[in-house]
Amino acid sequence: MNKLAAAMSLAALFGMGAPIAQAQATDPGTQARLAATQRVDSNFIRTNGAGKTADWPSYGLDYAETRFSKLDQVNAGNVKQLGLAWSYNLESTRGVEATPLVVDGIMYVTASWSVVHAIDTRTGQKLWTFDPKVDKTKAYKGCCDVVNRGVAIYEGKVYFGAFDGRLIALDAATGKMIWEKNTVEGQKGAYSITGAPRVIKGKVVIGNSGAEYGVRGFVTAYDAKTGAQKWRWFVVPGDPSKPLEDASMAKAVKTWDPSGKYWEAGGGGTAWDSITYDPELNLMYVGTGNGSPWSHKLRSPKGGDNLYLSSIVAINPDTGKYVWHYQETPGDNWDYTATQPMILANLKIEGKSRKVIMHAPKNGFFFVIDRTNGKFISAKNFVPVNWATGYDKNGRPIEVPAARDGSKPYDAIPGPYGAHNWQSMSFNPQTGLAYFPSQHIPINLMDDKDWKFDQAAPAKPQSGTGWNTAKLLNVEQPKSKLAGRLVAWDPVAQKEAWGVDYGAPSNGGTLTTAGNLVFQGTADGRMVAYNAKSGEKLWEAPTGTGVLAAPVTYLVDGKQYVSVAVGWGGNYGIAQRHTDTLAPGTVYTFAVGGTAKMPDYVQKKADKLVQGVKYDPAKAELGTYLYVEHCLACHGVPAVNNGGTVPNLGYLDPAYIENLDKFILKGPATERGMPDFTGKLSMGDIDALKAFIQGTADAVRPK
Repeated sequence: MNKLAAAMSLAALFGMGAPIAQAQATDPGTQARLAATQRVDSNFIRTNGAGKTADWPSYGLDYAETRFSKLDQVNAGNVKQLGLAWSYNLESTRGVEATPLVVDGIMYVTASWSVVHAIDTRTGQKLWTFDPKVDKTKAYKGCCDVVNRGVAIYEGKVYFGAFDGRLIALDAATGKMIWEKNTVEGQKGAYSITGAPRVIKGKVVIGNSGAEYGVRGFVTAYDAKTGAQKWRWFVVPGDPSKPLEDASMAKAVKTWDPSGKYWEAGGGGTAWDSITYDPELNLMYVGTGNGSPWSHKLRSPKGGDNLYLSSIVAINPDTGKYVWHYQETPGDNWDYTATQPMILANLKIEGKSRKVIMHAPKNGFFFVIDRTNGKFISAKNFVPVNWATGYDKNGRPIEVPAARDGSKPYDAIPGPYGAHNWQSMSFNPQTGLAYFPSQHIPINLMDDKDWKFDQAAPAKPQSGTGWNTAKLLNVEQPKSKLAGRLVAWDPVAQKEAWGVDYGAPSNGGTLTTAGNLVFQGTADGRMVAYNAKSGEKLWEAPTGTGVLAAPVTYLVDGKQYVSVAVGWGGNYGIAQRHTDTLAPGTVYTFAVGGTAKMPDYVQKKADKLVQGVKYDPAKAELGTYLYVEHCLACHGVPAVNNGGTVPNLGYLDPAYIENLDKFILKGPATERGMPDFTGKLSMGDIDALKAFIQGTADAVRPK
């Protein structure tokens, strides 16, 4: 077998898990436990949250999404005795961001490509799986890996959003599909779904992703039994020459400048993650996304707040009608989504109990707002920021003018990855602290004054795969430094109580418990437990690869377990990693006294720079521009980034680069998510890419 054949053979095999199989439970006890999801309704979720939290029936545990478990069998005194009870192979090699749900000892969890698994937590064995058969050649329609954050359970059904925009209902006992709806049918642009649905009063609520691609965000509710659409609320206004959908859009349209023709690029605002609910107030709260394009001046040249971008919006879940909003980043200019996890709590502020929302979004400020009316209470930065100096008494940011200017490169802090992204936050009422990962990933931003909607061009970041940011990235080398940290935040005092530095960003979400514990997975491949009051590290276990998702805890036959779904990837991990080992997507489950053997990991091979590919140095400059246009977001900078779930091209066998056309023009990797660049890149373009890849490797090679 020659080098090319060997390389293509490896390409065809890399990342392919075992075939998805359908298994059925035959044990009557297991069948009964599978059927136990029939009793999961709104009241079950409420009473589980108010009671012992023996199950984990909803994404954030309860409607308030506190991720605070009242279980204390595992506690600060005995957590050192945790051992592996079982592990389960999710048969995936891309990012895993799902929160597992557990009802009566049956776990429902998603892997990459939106594949759903039902697992018996008593044995760690598969009960059934469901693969929605997402077209893998369309992976480029998502900005941030083919991830999925989990399912919802309601009256015997399991609901999840598929990457391609479908909402699917399964029979929880068998895994067979009951109904599916294309939630983006009739809409323009590259929509996707990565978030978990929520079920509120018999309605399945889901948002979507795609603001980088030029879409208009919205939230939709479907009848949980039939899938019939009940209502839809758009986040931003559409074409002003057409009828506005409702009074909220009439209010919003006044805050956008029509000379920018914002509707052509959708406007953005996609609600791709956070949804919470207060049953007493009968209000649903949605976090909305960034502007499309990112550049405020190109999106809305004469300014304006651009409602309802980067906002928390209260909606009546019965009707889908807007009730109130609070905008955290007016006129978003930096990809500062407000889609990060929200937590509902009652806090004593200035001697008075207040019903609040706590929120730590991308823009770097921790917000406390009144959830009855959306009024601002307080905000304080939890990381260094350079776009605003604070918030005034009315809840508007006091901006730094240079940050919005856009005419020259600006080292945005936080950058578009955010000071805190989607990774789950938890709140412990016993300590009064919120726990979440903070980070900084350096990105230098500058407005692209020549941007035109949906126009691919060299040096326009990822424009070749549909991005519409109207921003140039890293025109100058960022001066800020990579950072990652676990933050324990006092929301009343608005200050950090304790923290743990990790160095690396993109660490996992958190779980806190009545056992005075905080659990978190890390980018460097560990599951860690801390004292919730002091931050003292009490226990850790290896996971073989970086952790993104948050752990959960639950009771089975009177015993407490802690589980986490592990799988490196996501918006940062697709091109960069911080472990020396590789492992497939895996659910790890721990218990006091657990003695199961850890699964095997693969030691990552030492990176060896590509060498010997013949190229014309005169073509390297064009290759640089083409690479930024088509390749950068997934593959990183050749020989600089070390490769995440997608390999860095600077470290491949020379056969890959020598025969680059065989891989990017209808190549074998399209079945794993690689775009097909047929008709987009000529052989001359491919020769220029080779020159850039090999030339960069030669430039950084130690002399």
